[in-house]
Amino acid sequence: MKTFQYKVTDEVGIHARPAGLLVKEAKGFDSKVTISCNGKSADATKLMAIMSLGVKCGNEVTVTVEGDNEEEVAAQMEKFFQENL
Repeated sequence: MKTFQYKVTDEVGIHARPAGLLVKEAKGFDSKVTISCNGKSADATKLMAIMSLGVKCGNEVTVTVEGDNEEEVAAQMEKFFQENL
């Protein structure tokens, strides 16, 4: 299992457009990607679950990657977060 923390800098948090991009990105991997924030967690391939986290600007999320190629997938997900959120 590989994890990393990321502080959301998008001024409106994780809203519909970036959540959709996140789901698309996570579905491209064989590993399971989970996002946690404010005591709740969601499968990164489930759009409504991500939206239900209510992640706002300034919130810190924890991303957990489990499965094949954890290091590589975690690095790609971290890059995605930096570029889009």
